[in-house]
Amino acid sequence: MKKSVWSDSTNLASFEQLEKNTKTDVLIIGGGLCGLLCAYFFDRSGIDYILVEGDKIASGTTKNTTAKITFQHGLIYDKIIRCYGKEAAQKYLMINKKAADIYEKLCKSINCDYEKKDSYVYSVRDRKIIENEVNAVNSLGFRAKFYDTTELPFKVEGAVCFPDQAQFNAQKFIAEISRNLKIYENTFIRDIAPHTAYCGNAKINAEKIIVATHFPFINKHGNYFLKLYQHRSYVSAFENAQSLNGIYVDEDEKGMSFRNYKNLLLIGGGGHRTGKYGGNWNEINNLTQKYYPKANLKYQWSAQDCMSLDGIPYIGQYSKNTPDLFTASGFNKWGITSSMVSAILLCDMVRGKKNDFSDVFSPQRSILKEQLFINIFETTASLLTPSTKRCPHLGCTLKRNRLEHSWDCPCHGSRFEENGKLIDNPATGDANI
Repeated sequence: MKKSVWSDSTNLASFEQLEKNTKTDVLIIGGGLCGLLCAYFFDRSGIDYILVEGDKIASGTTKNTTAKITFQHGLIYDKIIRCYGKEAAQKYLMINKKAADIYEKLCKSINCDYEKKDSYVYSVRDRKIIENEVNAVNSLGFRAKFYDTTELPFKVEGAVCFPDQAQFNAQKFIAEISRNLKIYENTFIRDIAPHTAYCGNAKINAEKIIVATHFPFINKHGNYFLKLYQHRSYVSAFENAQSLNGIYVDEDEKGMSFRNYKNLLLIGGGGHRTGKYGGNWNEINNLTQKYYPKANLKYQWSAQDCMSLDGIPYIGQYSKNTPDLFTASGFNKWGITSSMVSAILLCDMVRGKKNDFSDVFSPQRSILKEQLFINIFETTASLLTPSTKRCPHLGCTLKRNRLEHSWDCPCHGSRFEENGKLIDNPATGDANI
């Protein structure tokens, strides 16, 4: 039961393991959507590359997406204008719109259940913040609309609509674009040195290296252990529920999201910081019993997302001292378009080509944000908690996740099976449970 509808609908190709030393111009570490898109564009540009994945491609966060293709990322535009100015917000919108346009073009020749849908961010508590977002987006030249009613079965204070967004089956998309790419699976990178990555008994020499591993795992550069935390969320798919004409997301981090896939209604919610407690599937089931009492549960799964300090991803040079090492992370639950944006920017960067949008996503931007101090507090509290069960990443105390039968790190989001086997990074090894 606890698997996504995407995993049950698609079989991906398998790739061999890397077992000998090799050399390439560009090494991509991580076989999720972000890394695969980078590989896809390198392949079509004639750039020498290889992609390595520690498990199977699309076996991590990518397989648990809700697969929305949208440049409406919560209430991000009003926030960016207030924090960084109108020009930064304009660049964020333009590059994400470009990403959505590329998906539309690619999906015309790929059978991946691509559908155009209007996308809505709604609030059940605050009309004003929705109005502010509408005004912010319209000031950037994009046509957003305000609605005080929706097709959802409960009252909202307001909703901002982006027309002509989309949804698709990401696994079907990946099955097509990954064909004939230079990929090695079951090739776990345990360490990186300048121009070299180490896996098992082999090493890979590369002029440029892209770390697309969801959470950047090299601690000695970039301070990502301060700049990121991870957030769990839950999805259930129901038959005999509502057929929606749009895609819906609550502006509140603890709210619900809704979209259809074929005859299923996908409801997401119950989220919480990894290593903490939240509503999980129980919260979704309670809502479903109230509004869709005849619905039948068909699938349920969970996802994990990297959250940045300011709601904008980190895409670019890993740190100021590593000119040939790059990364993409902190997608803040908008991994589909953020993966495409990453591929656009990183493909330019590794070729030394200037991109006018890259400054908005720079991993070297200021970290003096409120979330930084929350992250520091959580890490300090965990490090000071007496326990023998410690995360091998930076030594934080692991918390038992009884619902998902795992041990989770509240500092940086590493997760382990009950026997200590690694599930989610940034840890690069198993835990001593």
